[in-house]
Amino acid sequence: MNESPPSKYKLIIAYDGTPFGGWQVQSNTSSIQTHIQTALCTALRAKIDVTGAGRTDSGVHALEQCAHFSVAKVLDLHKLTRSLNGILPIEIRIKAIEKARSDFHARYSAKSKIYRYHLHIKKTIDPFRRLYSYHLPYPIDLELLKKAKNHFIGEHDFTSFSNEAHRGCASKNAIRILKRIDLIQQEDEIILEFEANGFLYKMARNIVGTLLDVARGKLPIDSIPEIFAAKDRRKAAATAPAHGLFLVKVIY
Repeated sequence: MNESPPSKYKLIIAYDGTPFGGWQVQSNTSSIQTHIQTALCTALRAKIDVTGAGRTDSGVHALEQCAHFSVAKVLDLHKLTRSLNGILPIEIRIKAIEKARSDFHARYSAKSKIYRYHLHIKKTIDPFRRLYSYHLPYPIDLELLKKAKNHFIGEHDFTSFSNEAHRGCASKNAIRILKRIDLIQQEDEIILEFEANGFLYKMARNIVGTLLDVARGKLPIDSIPEIFAAKDRRKAAATAPAHGLFLVKVIY
């Protein structure tokens, strides 16, 4: 690999979030970002900083997380992909590496993100899917859930559906545009697919928790606008478990 001016590269990453403390580098737990940066440093023999499209929480999975890094080397991308996958834990895989424009930013260039939340609705959960879908311990009214989800679509202040709304990006601007929530029904599973221009901390999981409380009759559907108006996380339902959530795709 010959020295050259710094070039920017885009990573497409899949991971099983089960054993990790989330995407972001943390001092007290193992993170996906740390493993990828370490693997790149080993493969390229240079200090590499990786920037992700977003911070998935502990236990959350990704089919296509996106990240970028810059390096002053000419890279053999096929060889580098194989090298990284040989170094990384089996739960993390680099699906693709491609040259990116100099102005590309994994987070700020994103136009929208798609997440899916998996709900297992059979009485007995398939043991092979227990780490990747939330087994509902109670019956729900699907028609009520379909009606309730429409209250979330559009441009809203999602403060009530963000943990730590007083910190980070939510404290500056908690308004997001939730473009759609699709309900995909399968034989033993319900999938809620969200697309938005951005998500606040635990926003998708907090929406799922609230939808489930409405669908089980614990929360009146008419209370959803009141929850939005309150701008108070305590007014919404409990957060749905992390293991049912997948980052599906980042759209640029």
